Amino acid sequence: MATSPASSSSSSFAALPTSPASAAENLRRSRILSSKLYFDVPRSKVPVIYSSSYNITFLGIEKLHPFDSSKWGRVCEFLIKAGVLRKTQTVEPLEATNDDLLVVHSESYLKSLKSSLKVSIIVEVPPVAIFPNWLVQQKVLHPFRKQVGGSILSAKLALERGWAINVGGGFHHCSAAEGGGFCVYADITLCIQFAFVRLNISRAMIIDLDAHQGNGHEKDFANDDRVYILDMYNAGIYPLDYEARRYINQKVELVSGTNTEAYLEQLDKALEVAKINFDPGLIVYNAGTDILEGDPLGRLKISPEGVAMRDEKVFRFAKERNIPLIMLTSGGYMKSSARVIADSIINLKQKNLIDLTMLPSTS
Repeated sequence: MATSPASSSSSSFAALPTSPASAAENLRRSRILSSKLYFDVPRSKVPVIYSSSYNITFLGIEKLHPFDSSKWGRVCEFLIKAGVLRKTQTVEPLEATNDDLLVVHSESYLKSLKSSLKVSIIVEVPPVAIFPNWLVQQKVLHPFRKQVGGSILSAKLALERGWAINVGGGFHHCSAAEGGGFCVYADITLCIQFAFVRLNISRAMIIDLDAHQGNGHEKDFANDDRVYILDMYNAGIYPLDYEARRYINQKVELVSGTNTEAYLEQLDKALEVAKINFDPGLIVYNAGTDILEGDPLGRLKISPEGVAMRDEKVFRFAKERNIPLIMLTSGGYMKSSARVIADSIINLKQKNLIDLTMLPSTS
């Protein structure tokens, strides 16, 4: 017996399976909603996120990479010594769990990190390959997962307070599928995906001012019109990822040797264009200090004062438009980077762009 068009249509609709894409999206949403990385922070804390677990010490072999793996702790030490921050008022994040990381990363990628050789390639320290993986997890990957937790939490704090600084994070070379360049987990992508679901954010802007191109988040948000990427980088150095460059909304390509005056002039122009082109609900600012003169990898010639002015311009850009902003410290391969970051944060306080007021503790 022939069925009527109406009944045929109705039964066909009922039989439609959930598409793999929507099933994956539902699973991602479920993981985000069940995560414990967002938690309420008392007002007696300031939105500066840090844990002593950020710092990497691994039998001295961490010194084989030019990155200062104790930079994060030294930034806080300088701020505490300057009297602008108390240790008790920083916010300690939770470590990102496997389920948290699966919001962006695949099972196969996370399983690959159980190979010490794989981790050694990503962090660019070959001797890591010879150590048992449980030790690599404890000494290298645990600190990174803590920093990921900090980056994710910083978005919640920024919406509540107007700004937040994760003293770590900014692993912009890692995409959902692959790590590299000392970046194991895609904290920027994770931070934004969490914000979309938990904070009712519909549009985000990434301002990436590390000396290197942020190829990881560029691949992750390829053709995603919810995310606008402004990336200002030295075009002649790592990672030279020409595919990822296609996904940058606003490219500012610098040459080696660019000085402070030229750099800040380019930044002013770029921020003006970004202001016209996009109106985000959150700004993720990747504030690498590898732009400093003398940095062996960045190859630019920006003064410490120039870094402070750069950060001031970005914070002012956000504050004048009332857009919550999070700052991640990202790359920086000289011992002087920690002092420069701390001095920049002090400058932001002095210019009333952030508030580090010590509120009385409530008992």
